[in-house]
Amino acid sequence: MKTSSLALALSLTLAACGQPDPSKAQDGAFADANRVVPGDSASMKASFAPVVRRAAPAVVNIAARGVQRVQDPFWSMFGYNAQRAQQVGSIGSGVIVRPDGVVVTNNHVIQGMSDIRVTLTDRREFSARVVLADERSDIAVLQLEGVDGQLPTLNIDDREQQQVGDLVLAIGNPFGVGQTVTNGIVSALNRTETNIADSGSFIQTDAAINPGNSGGALVDMDGDLIGINSAIFSRSGTSSGVGFAVPAAQVRRVVDSAVGGATAVVRPWLGLKGDTVTGDIARSLGLDRPQGLVVTQVYPGGPAADAGIREGDVVTSVDGQEVNDQGGLNYNIGLRDPNTRVPVTLLRDGRSDTVQARIEPLPGDADPKGGQVIQSGSFAGARVLTLNPALADRLGGDPFASGVIIGELVGNSYAAANGFQPGDVVLRVNGSAVTSAGQLNGVRRGSEVSINRGGQLRTGRVG
Repeated sequence: MKTSSLALALSLTLAACGQPDPSKAQDGAFADANRVVPGDSASMKASFAPVVRRAAPAVVNIAARGVQRVQDPFWSMFGYNAQRAQQVGSIGSGVIVRPDGVVVTNNHVIQGMSDIRVTLTDRREFSARVVLADERSDIAVLQLEGVDGQLPTLNIDDREQQQVGDLVLAIGNPFGVGQTVTNGIVSALNRTETNIADSGSFIQTDAAINPGNSGGALVDMDGDLIGINSAIFSRSGTSSGVGFAVPAAQVRRVVDSAVGGATAVVRPWLGLKGDTVTGDIARSLGLDRPQGLVVTQVYPGGPAADAGIREGDVVTSVDGQEVNDQGGLNYNIGLRDPNTRVPVTLLRDGRSDTVQARIEPLPGDADPKGGQVIQSGSFAGARVLTLNPALADRLGGDPFASGVIIGELVGNSYAAANGFQPGDVVLRVNGSAVTSAGQLNGVRRGSEVSINRGGQLRTGRVG
């Protein structure tokens, strides 16, 4: 587990890797009258044991191993881009959601791993293969090998509306010590822009979640799965009472895609991007409070454009669900089936209006294994692909992005020696915009190149 410091020494820790920036939030629902607190001493002595008995057998431990290529520190001292193989491992948790051995976990638990072993609470062990890994939601679906009989399962409950204050249990394998149960409440709903996963809207809980809990279950008092525990905010890398879980609705979409034979989750899109309405923007628009998403870009010929949505409009809700940031919009639209119509409510010129938008799959080829290998010049040995919305989304980027992305580096190539990395988006060469892979053939030494690496613009000269 890696941990890095952020503002106010706060970090976000995935159980196996990664720490993004502090999150933003949308308002969650508060409890209604049918929720009650314990009213007497007998109620205070009530136990979670019945819920645990139902849920715990379906929560499993996951141990994964693999080989990754890493920079060799010895040869790098002499300016060589040599790499060596290194054994890596990961410990996490998972949830059985089908009796034939379909298991849900976090993608970061098994990413890059080739040997995955799953241990049940009764100590049975199974090898597992990855059926579908969705980096966008940080959810992966595994199939256990050699299952004989029916395994215990947890029901994915994506219909009951969770409320802030509801009791929950977190079940997983913290620090690899074995199955552990912690309790807490739903602290917040619809946490977006956490940078845990860019298509997520997360449940926040104060139930203790620690490294190794990733992929484990967040269950309600009915013993149903309402989320997959994924990350924590922490100064120390251990639980500080601020944990995040992928909601059941997102989990079900990935599971249904995997069971249906898909190799990737197909997400529809609305074809717009925008900025959160701040207090200043709200005042300039005459709003009584900051709400909605100011449309800054509309994709030509996309669903939003066809529905008549324009730049400057303020999207306030989709199908009656409030939208306050790009992450919330992406999550809301991404849970729906492609080619369905949804009502989009927006503000324009001080008036509220609702339009019907037919959401569609992102256009373009999403296969990241295509492209061409550059044969000459400073990019020689790089396999590159021209970006389109579907490919950019599949790779976790901005569907509106343009340019050419490096998919992989072939051997000890000129591109590797020049410091390029897979995932780099080449934007400009000598000031000219790069819009096709062919423009990277024959790029000469000394050329000025601008790239986007992890959201940061970098410019330099190539050798």
